[in-house]
Amino acid sequence: MDILKSLGHPEEIYNLFKFKMGGCRTVMPKLDYEAMSDSLRTCYVYLNQTSRSFAAVIQALDGDLRHAVCIFYLVLRALDTVEDDMTIPVEQKLPLLTHFHTHLYQHHWQYTHSMEKDRQVLEDFPTISAEFRKLGEKYQEVIVDVCQRMGGGMAEFLEKKVTSMKEWDKYCHYVAGLVGVGLSRLFSASQLEDSEVGEDHELANSMGLFLQKTNIIRDYLEDQRDGRAFWPQEAWSKFACRLEDFADPQHLSAGLSCLNFLVTDALRHVPDVIAYLSRLRNQSVFNFCAIPQVMAIATLSACYNNPMVFQGVVKIRKGQAVTLMMQATNMAAVKSIIAQYSQEMLQKVCVSDPSRERTLHMLSVIRERSLCQDSLASRAHTHTHTHTHTPLSPFYLSAAMLLAALSWQYLSATANTSTDHTH
Repeated sequence: MDILKSLGHPEEIYNLFKFKMGGCRTVMPKLDYEAMSDSLRTCYVYLNQTSRSFAAVIQALDGDLRHAVCIFYLVLRALDTVEDDMTIPVEQKLPLLTHFHTHLYQHHWQYTHSMEKDRQVLEDFPTISAEFRKLGEKYQEVIVDVCQRMGGGMAEFLEKKVTSMKEWDKYCHYVAGLVGVGLSRLFSASQLEDSEVGEDHELANSMGLFLQKTNIIRDYLEDQRDGRAFWPQEAWSKFACRLEDFADPQHLSAGLSCLNFLVTDALRHVPDVIAYLSRLRNQSVFNFCAIPQVMAIATLSACYNNPMVFQGVVKIRKGQAVTLMMQATNMAAVKSIIAQYSQEMLQKVCVSDPSRERTLHMLSVIRERSLCQDSLASRAHTHTHTHTHTPLSPFYLSAAMLLAALSWQYLSATANTSTDHTH
């Protein structure tokens, strides 16, 4: 139960309640689906079906950028579905990946042999490609270029394991860094952002790498169960003979050392994330970029030195996610969030951890970049300035629990209503 997980965090309960009561519209305005063509409406249906994290922020983008990013996402989701499908023979998958970008101009091309859960984007690719061809040429050019480069990169790693840390960066560049580069070019093409945003590929690449590395670190156990391995051999071979050994409780200490090594490597992208976000001027673009990044730093903090990475699924609380989503709407708040989770990780650094010195250095750099004068104020509300070290009063706790009860009642009623409508 989401609300029960947040009982020790009154601010999260408040934000869950506020979010359910319409607060989500401050960062995710409702779209007018009725004004769309049937094919475009279908694309947004696919977007909501296939994206766990990006659908909401994509739909909040301004102007024609929204449709361009929606189609960009669906094209790359279709390409990624081909890569993920282990039932497609390699001899068929290689040309599919390398030539996928050409299908954007083939009106009737579709792929109907996938067994993946998101196969609808391949089976109904004609609808997606039709909407692609309606986009402005400035958007089409970016999408085709990124799709071609990503498909080539995926083909390169199809039969090649990620061995070195450099190859880890290269793989993450192909599957996520290029997404950051492509999105940045779309932002600039829309003229909602300055040209430098789309031209600085290094910062854009870091945005993608930070998200991808966080996902790879978190998904260790899931990938192992699926027969996939994305932790680089150069890292895990320092601590074990086989990557799968970390799932054995006897190798927990070694697993945590490797985990912390990889988290520290991911942290080196955070200064670039701060620099990138500081350049953005359009509010919808800022929300789109900032929300996934603060979710990632929170997830990375939850993973750091956490045995659950090898035993189950590490997720941030829904109340925590909603709070981050509603607060990460300006640079000062984002810097404060990053500083908060950097401090959280700092408190978990073990004296015996092999990566300790490097981790401390990276956290120090991040805190220096995030704790500048315009962001020293807490993300929480003004009461934190006077009550930072004061125990919560019984009245405050009572009020929080009352709010929790009201929220729980509301959420339960909402869930029941939703269930009634679906049957």
